[in-house]
Amino acid sequence: MASTISTSMVNTFSSNVYHLSQQKDSRIWSLFGRKETVRAEEAYFDTMGTTEAMEKLSRNADTTYVDVPYNRRRLTMRDYFWATLVDKEDKLRLIHSPESEQAKAARFAMSRKMDDIAIAALLGTVYTGKTGATPIVLPDSQKLIAHNEAGNAFDHFNISTLRDLKLKFDQNEVEDDNRHIIMSSVEISALLRDDKMTNSDYAAVKALVHGEINTFMGFNFIRSERLPVLTSAITTADFTDGSIGDGAGVVAAGSRRNVAFASSAMIAGIGADATARVTEMPNKHYANQVYMSMTLGAMRMEEVKVVEIITKA
Repeated sequence: MASTISTSMVNTFSSNVYHLSQQKDSRIWSLFGRKETVRAEEAYFDTMGTTEAMEKLSRNADTTYVDVPYNRRRLTMRDYFWATLVDKEDKLRLIHSPESEQAKAARFAMSRKMDDIAIAALLGTVYTGKTGATPIVLPDSQKLIAHNEAGNAFDHFNISTLRDLKLKFDQNEVEDDNRHIIMSSVEISALLRDDKMTNSDYAAVKALVHGEINTFMGFNFIRSERLPVLTSAITTADFTDGSIGDGAGVVAAGSRRNVAFASSAMIAGIGADATARVTEMPNKHYANQVYMSMTLGAMRMEEVKVVEIITKA
């Protein structure tokens, strides 16, 4: 027996790089109804408010004029980048081309950043006024506390909360088409455990056999694991109707902030789409720099078309 044969055994190495589990594409950005090219640090968008028709009460009466309410909102653009270096010596020791795989990693990171920008615009502060100096936060009237069917306890997302959400959109005259709900996998799992959601006699839920809820009660469901949590407790929750302000219920810090919106509520500003390049860097011994950048911004145009849904962590 050749006792040294193991010396000649061959090790094989893959020429492919395996990217670990991660969100690779943006799930929210494309849902914003209005896309604007912005070649400036800031852009302003004017709005016109609601008016009422008047009745003419007598012949030859003087004309009474309607005061049309105008306002303006400010969209701020921000620059984002991703960069890394590939040493010449690194390339000599690798089978695969590191630049191409790192460019993929950059694209994945940028896609996730686009969703972060979108979520921040949905839930955050928007600036209004002639110079965009007046802050407007999403009011408590546009927030909903998830509660159980009995209306006496804080809960995960369920059919009762979904009915309350639809009612809020309908009462605000939000168009029926292009309504979306962004929620975590925990909340989608909670919905799948709701007998009313899975009962075929109650609703036709697409792709349920695959563990997905696509559309229900006029809403399109989008899963995201990047949603924020409450940083401070709410002590005035009303679990009978999910409102904030008059109740004595407590919603703990750390509870999940989900969000529903109509596409027309949001503007996406695009200064420069994500652009990648590989460049030799003389100051780094001619290592290759893999670089990707983009300039984006997003803004909420109407509060009544956005509802924050707070659920148990």
